[in-house]
Amino acid sequence: MCRGADIAEMVILPRRNCYRDAVGADVDLLLEIHRRLAPMHAIDLAAALAEFEPYWFEEPCQSENVEALAEVRRASRIPVVTGETLLTRAGFRPILRARAVDIINPDVSNCGGILELMYISAVAESEAIAVSPHNYNSTTLALSATVHASACMPNFIITEYFLPFEELGRRLCPNALKPVDGYIALPEGPGLGLDVDEKAVRAAKGKQFPARAFRSLEDEGP
Repeated sequence: MCRGADIAEMVILPRRNCYRDAVGADVDLLLEIHRRLAPMHAIDLAAALAEFEPYWFEEPCQSENVEALAEVRRASRIPVVTGETLLTRAGFRPILRARAVDIINPDVSNCGGILELMYISAVAESEAIAVSPHNYNSTTLALSATVHASACMPNFIITEYFLPFEELGRRLCPNALKPVDGYIALPEGPGLGLDVDEKAVRAAKGKQFPARAFRSLEDEGP
């Protein structure tokens, strides 16, 4: 039963109030910073955007830099989030012990699976930190694993539902979970409760990307 609708995520705010005016007062705005800023810049940005009452301020600084995150959290009126790139309980331990953020967003596909996600959320609960599982990877198996785990977390708030993967997910999994009015019902079948069409999976070939190379001096111009 995971709330996923009525949320708008943005990376930048080019004009004052344009996003708030566009979505109205009843839609939450989530700020995604992608670990790009130094604390002084993150604090300035959070102060500038606080009037729009964002739901959260996600990963303003490198997630491994506990002191930087804690500095932003102390100065920000917006709840601070981190965790999508952290692995296992060991990776989250410094963040949780320092109470450097208000919310963590571990990903079940990255952090060590369902049991590890539950361990992480339990420690977060003891530190009065909320959990919003990251779920960029899937609208099928990983989403179902996230939903199962979330239903057992007293400190769960929301999870991610990645619309760009929705069409593919339904081709690969006929009974893929679907949000209804912002909520996902728990599957009732055994295991993760989903049926995977293995023929469709084999037919969905991976997309090959060209090899990437570092830029050379010649690429920079004369």
